[in-house]
Amino acid sequence: MTLSHPNRLVAPLALAATLALGAAHAFTLEEFTFEDPARTDEFKDLVGELRCLVCQNESLAGSQASVAQDLRKEVYRMMQEGKSRDEVVEFLVARYGDFVLYEPPIKPSTYILWFGPFLFFGLGGFMLLRAIQRKKAEPEQELSQAERERLQQLLAKTDRND
Repeated sequence: MTLSHPNRLVAPLALAATLALGAAHAFTLEEFTFEDPARTDEFKDLVGELRCLVCQNESLAGSQASVAQDLRKEVYRMMQEGKSRDEVVEFLVARYGDFVLYEPPIKPSTYILWFGPFLFFGLGGFMLLRAIQRKKAEPEQELSQAERERLQQLLAKTDRND
């Protein structure tokens, strides 16, 4: 490659810079370490069980959102201070609500989350059964003379083509 066309280098260099910067900003849970390896494992399990407030379908462990990074740091700080898993969860639920949990507790404010799908499934099944019963209850309608003649023509046409 000659330097007579310096613009030819711009795209590959821009791509390389973007990849390098992306890798530099990527996080890992390895930056959060404790003296006790069991505590490190407990931290990783906990952030894996908490929901990212922005991403919604990702855990704090897997989210790239800055809010998730802040929450990971907060959980880490609290665990470094000696807070138990339950105390950390209590704090997060008090601050952000049950939404931060993948499995919120069963209580009146979360009944729709736990029982809503069953209600919708039951309602759908009930409506399907009613539709089937109505169809069975309807008498079959006789074909009109014109419809019978048209059917005979179609059947005769099919027989000739075979």
